[in-house]
Amino acid sequence: MKIKPQNLTRVSEFFLLGFSDDPELQPLFFGLFLSMYLVAVLGNLLIVLAVSSDSHLHTPMYFFLSHLSLADICFISTTVPKMIVDIQTHITSYEGCLTQLTFFMLFGCWDSVLLTVMAYDRFVAICHPLHYPVIMHPRLCSLLVLVSFLISLLDSQLHCLMISQLSFCTNVEIPHFFCDPPQLLKFACFEIPTNNILIYFIGAIFGGIPVSGILFSYCKIIASILRVPSSGGKYKAFSTCGSHLAVVCLFYGTGLGVYLSSAASHSPRKGAVASVVYTVFTPMLNPFIYSLRNRDIKRAMQRLLNRSVDGR
Repeated sequence: MKIKPQNLTRVSEFFLLGFSDDPELQPLFFGLFLSMYLVAVLGNLLIVLAVSSDSHLHTPMYFFLSHLSLADICFISTTVPKMIVDIQTHITSYEGCLTQLTFFMLFGCWDSVLLTVMAYDRFVAICHPLHYPVIMHPRLCSLLVLVSFLISLLDSQLHCLMISQLSFCTNVEIPHFFCDPPQLLKFACFEIPTNNILIYFIGAIFGGIPVSGILFSYCKIIASILRVPSSGGKYKAFSTCGSHLAVVCLFYGTGLGVYLSSAASHSPRKGAVASVVYTVFTPMLNPFIYSLRNRDIKRAMQRLLNRSVDGR
């Protein structure tokens, strides 16, 4: 039986349970997540600087990649720094929770839409190579990035509006390390069926459309690659989108796995541990996926590091 709802203004803070209450594990979690955060930020920042400083990388593919790295920096920064600060207290204010949720949805959705834009870029490059310079001109690329950000902003504002309509009891304990929308829905004292339906509907729209766009692009890409007569030509065509496909599988695969496992598992803490994969590991691994498979990125990073060393 649910507790009688309190006035929303009386709810001043939430208690994020995190991963463990054991004080002996707190230094371990602090060092582990701080290290992963620094690696993620440094790796993505290097890609942004390498693309912006190297004229050879001023192409649509790397333009989108630099914005994806920027989105990853912002995405991981919405959860990990706050989690590190709250390792001992575990307390976050209602306003802070709502703010974190807004930016989490903003940059998470921006990640998703940018991956769709990059899939479209690879579709044009492989299926319409002769028209690629005409179609993917700089103005269109900038417009696609701007529109993707505005779509993500709309998504985050809708989620924030829906969550803000919920009433929460005092002393709400959330078995997570950040303010995840599904967790907040579970701990609302007074359920508003219309709001709940709208939240899941918005999530399905803003999540389903990018996935559909990526699947459509890769169906066309695979069909075009299969028509290439030589095996060398097929490998060369597919290698141009191999890194992007790996990032897509990592981002959507881990995200889908988290929500499926949390729905099937009876332990809320397991959902929190699984969420680390797509909120922390994915932004951290993306720079390695692109740099290890891409000679142009490695050369640009080498030149950037050489310039920084010579400038000392």
